[in-house]
Amino acid sequence: MKKLIAIILACVLVAAAFVGCGEKKSGETTKITFVLDWTPNTNHTGLYVAQEKGYFKDAGLDIEIVQPPEDGAEMLVGSGKAQFGVSFQDSMLPAIIGDDAMPIEACAALIQHNTSGIISLKGKGMDRPKGMEGKKYATWDLPIEKATLKQVIEADGGDFSKVELIPSTVTDEVSALQSDTVDAIWIFYGWAGVATEQAGLETDYFAFKDIDPVFDYYTPVIIGNSDWMKDNPDAAKAFLEALKKGYEFAIDNPEEAADILLKYAPELDKDLVVASQKYLAKEYKSEVERWGYIDPVRWNAFYNWINENKLADTEIPENTGFTNDYLPE
Repeated sequence: MKKLIAIILACVLVAAAFVGCGEKKSGETTKITFVLDWTPNTNHTGLYVAQEKGYFKDAGLDIEIVQPPEDGAEMLVGSGKAQFGVSFQDSMLPAIIGDDAMPIEACAALIQHNTSGIISLKGKGMDRPKGMEGKKYATWDLPIEKATLKQVIEADGGDFSKVELIPSTVTDEVSALQSDTVDAIWIFYGWAGVATEQAGLETDYFAFKDIDPVFDYYTPVIIGNSDWMKDNPDAAKAFLEALKKGYEFAIDNPEEAADILLKYAPELDKDLVVASQKYLAKEYKSEVERWGYIDPVRWNAFYNWINENKLADTEIPENTGFTNDYLPE
């Protein structure tokens, strides 16, 4: 009888433990800090939609969205002070190679193709790269930036050394072009290009990916802390699943999504946000079926180009800096 009572008591305790664990798990919320790359804009709309619609909350996630420090989202994510953030394949490179490499990797593409290129006022002869000869270009004086321009200009028969490089102070592309401060500006068309349309400017524009496919790299991307994602794979997948819902809502409902972004960033111009949202609705996924997918061929092609042009301090191995392992199917 004593043995029977002991067995029954043990079973009751085990059952209670399982019930207790189940109750704790169902009530758990995972806190995630997400750091932007810049002030809120339409690159980020799906994030704010997921927040507003409760997709994160439904997934058991508590998301805090923060502005980036001066040294960028990479430092916060790499240090573990944030779990996810926004970066770019070109600008994240110094953080993922060398002896001081940080544990970060791109885990989703926010836009499938590189929408950046050179814009100028129509009629100035810069509808193609060679036309930049003798013109004032607003430069950030970055090695990858200048190597990109050199390659597309010289492939078009031009001479990059004849481009007048002006240190960039551009904060408003429309004003800069109208004032003739510079002739040519590197922009992301989904925001700055759309802004020139809204302002009624007639412009010329060429996209780098249309000149050379090697420049169809991923920009922007979601980066995650590699160590945290490995230790918390379910939470990482839940986060990206909820984010996917946010971006797919923005694809299907650009005007409503624009209103949500404006709720979180009321300082933005409504007409520009709506127009930009309609433009990017076609770019978030483009032709791919799986939101966020990063094509290894395209990713590696750009980093191989950097290797060939010796633009990094060390050789970049294949498949460095990205993963599709946490993406929803």
